Order: sequence, then structure tokens, then C-alpha cells
Amino acid sequence: MDSLSLTRSDLHRQKAYIDGAWVEGSTRIAVLNPATHEQIGTIPNLGALETETAVAAAERAQVAWKCELAKERGRILRRWSQLMLDNAGDLAAILTQEQGKPLSEAKGEVAYAASFLEWFAEEARRIDGEILAPHQADKRLYVHKVPVGVVAAITPWNFPLAMITRKAGPALAAGCTMVLKPSELTPYSALALAVLAEEAGVPNGVFNVVTGDAAPIGDVLTDDTRVRKFTFTGSTAVGKMLAARCMDTVKRVSLELGGNAPFIIFDDADLDKAVEGALIAKFRNTGQTCVCANRFYVQSGIYEKFAAALAGKVKAMRFGPGIPIGEADCGPLIDTKAVEKVGAHVSDCVARGGQLLVGGRALEGAPGFFEPTVISEVSANSMLCREETFGPVAGLVRFEDEDEAIALANCSRAGLASYFFTRDYGRVHRVSEALDYGMVGVNTGIISTEVAPFGGVKESGLGREGSRHGIEDYLEIKMVCAAI
Repeated sequence: MDSLSLTRSDLHRQKAYIDGAWVEGSTRIAVLNPATHEQIGTIPNLGALETETAVAAAERAQVAWKCELAKERGRILRRWSQLMLDNAGDLAAILTQEQGKPLSEAKGEVAYAASFLEWFAEEARRIDGEILAPHQADKRLYVHKVPVGVVAAITPWNFPLAMITRKAGPALAAGCTMVLKPSELTPYSALALAVLAEEAGVPNGVFNVVTGDAAPIGDVLTDDTRVRKFTFTGSTAVGKMLAARCMDTVKRVSLELGGNAPFIIFDDADLDKAVEGALIAKFRNTGQTCVCANRFYVQSGIYEKFAAALAGKVKAMRFGPGIPIGEADCGPLIDTKAVEKVGAHVSDCVARGGQLLVGGRALEGAPGFFEPTVISEVSANSMLCREETFGPVAGLVRFEDEDEAIALANCSRAGLASYFFTRDYGRVHRVSEALDYGMVGVNTGIISTEVAPFGGVKESGLGREGSRHGIEDYLEIKMVCAAI
């Protein structure tokens, strides 16, 4: 990362982290900057043997970590969170260099990621049990909540800090230990977190980072009987496959999978707020978030005004490398395959009668970039409406009434996030209850926070992250029946 100046150069690590040691590998994987496709470093390409070593270290460390006072686990997590904030500039610079999002967004992600460590530092002391009314006079019944054990986590490239802390925070707070496999596209954020974890006082073996190709590492994390909990954020297809493998050893599984978020604008919506919400929900991280608005359903009475207003705002958006700050609203897509997929969705929309209002093409000479795009008169049967685009394309579909909007929105096997804008108080309740999604944003394009449960229904996943519910996936219930 020679082109990037860090206040703390030690945060840029090119080794894996296992049992408190920085580990080399016999072979290396190149890491590229998606804005330039230039190499910014390498990481060890570890395999099954090193992953098994990490699992063994986590199993050993868990014996003492689960017995640590909840107050002490919380103190360490809080310190870890504060160190993230103290080093926010460097973490954001590393993130932008490997992931591509604008530096301002990267700084926002650092704060968001740190918030999960802070939240679960506080939740550590709120793990409660129960005393039950006895079923016999000479018996006493107690319920304890105990840590699951060793946790395996596989995290994606689109939020390489936040997707880790959303899992590590509750796992460590509950008394579990973790073996993390970050995306090989964005490994440096995870390794910087490991540096700060060590500095915060996380004991050796409690938090391990294994880098390399997914297949050999994933084989161990899903098959090893010492791993008792598996958590994954990524595509639905991969998540299903990994979850099926985990069932051979009956692991606890939580999945945060793909989305296909509908964004509904009713005739009575505040137009300015709806456009503002659409910009945030669609174009944050260049459309590469699982909760990004993917399908825009606009009621006929406001359709032309909304389309014109949104197109005007998008036309003014700047796209380019994420550094320096303030010079780009949209960064690059993660790789050329992502650019090709976005292009295919746009072409399909146009072939079905869609009208390009803004954008619509990949940039010549800049292989990672696709113009922020708005398409009107999109067919409800288009690829864009049936698949998650994961790119900066807003496709507008016209609808007539509330029932039609709900039917169109619910016509998906995904069920993660949804959004709608209205000023009708009764409609707020009717539509939010009718939408078959784990999360609903009403008159807002931002719904994610550490204090609320994050997760989906249908094929968008299992379990919840964040909030007081987020720690439950890392706890087992133990019943004690004692004769007196």
C-alpha cells in the first residue's frame, strides 16, 4: 500500500493472525485496488492445515474466555471499539484502498463497525438466566445461557469492517472464540482489526484471521466438529451450500444472504424526501449493499415528477476513486464481473422497453466503473426486478394502487429489506405489515443501526445481527434440574 500514507503503518498487515502470531504462507494472493486494478499488496494463501491450527487455538482459548467475567469481556470489547475510533482515519484509508468506496463512506463504516463492539460490550452483562417454578416439591429448575463455543465466520467484501464486528462483537461478548475468514478481495481491514484486538487485550486464540482461497478454509470451518457455530454473510447460493454442509455436524447457523429490496413511492409521498431516500438507499457504496433498493415502484400520479427529480440528482453525481475525500459520490464496482452483471441488467431493461434517463454504460479506460444510472418504464419481468443487481442502477416500475404495489414488492424469494414513502398514517401500518421482509424503512432510506435487529426472511437468511437479539445466536440454553 505504498501509495497510501498511514499514521500507523503497522495497521497494514500482510500476514494472517492465528493464536496471537502473525503467520506467513507458502504461497501468496495479490490484492488489487478496484479503482485502478493495481496491486496494493499480497496476503498468505492459507489452507486446511492452518485453518485447523486456528480452530485448535480457538478451542483452547475458549476454556478461559468463557469463564472470564462478563464485565471484563465487555471492557476489552469497549477498548477495541475505542481503538477503532482513535484510528478511524487509517482504517478508512485501508478500507477505501481495497474496497473502493469513497473515503467519506469508509469513515462512516468505521464508526458503524465500532458501534457493534460498543453495543455488545454492554450486552455482555445482560445475559440472563431463569428460575422456573418447580414441577415437583423436591426439585429446583434453573435455566442458564452459555456460550456456543468456537465460532467460524465468513464475511464479504462490501462492508469489510462492519460485517466482522457485527459477528465478533456478540460472539466475544457471549464468551465464544472466533476463526474469521475475510474476503480475499478485502483482507486488510480484517487484519487491521486483529492488530487493534491484540492492542485492546483480546487474548491469544480468541480472535483469529485466516486468509486465502475460500474452498479449503471453508471446508474446515463447515466440517470441523470443534466449530459449534457458523455465521456467513454473502450470496444466497453460497450460503445455502455452506449451511447444508454444517448440518453434517449439526452446527448452529446464522446467515445474512442476498436481498432484492423494493422501494415504493406512493402518490402522497413527500417528493423531495423520497428522492433523498432513494439516493441513499440505492447509491450508497455504489449500490453494493445487501439492503440497497433494487426495484423502484412508483405510483402513476407521481411517476413523471419522481423520475425527473431522481434523474436530475443522479446526473449530478460524481464517480471516481474514493481518495481523496470529497471528489466522488460513487466509487468503482468490486471487479469486472460486477461491471458485466450491471451492464447485462441495463441491456435487458432497455430491450424490454425501458428508457435510459441517465447513465447506462461502463466507462471506457476505467474498467471498474459504471455510470450511476436511472431507467424509466422498466418491465416488472426484467432481470433487474428478478435478481439483485448490486450496482448503481435505479429501475422505475409504474403501479396504480396499493394492492398492486404490495404484490409487486412481495414477488421475490428474497426478504431482507424494503422501503416505502407515504404521508398516509393508515398506509404506514397497512403496508409495513403487508411487506414480507425482515426490515421495513418508512419514509427513510437508512435502516441499519446497532440497536435494532438486522436480518431477513424467506431466502435472505436465518437469525438476526445487532440489538439485544443479536447475542442470542451465540448462546445455548442449558437447563438444570436439581433435587434437594
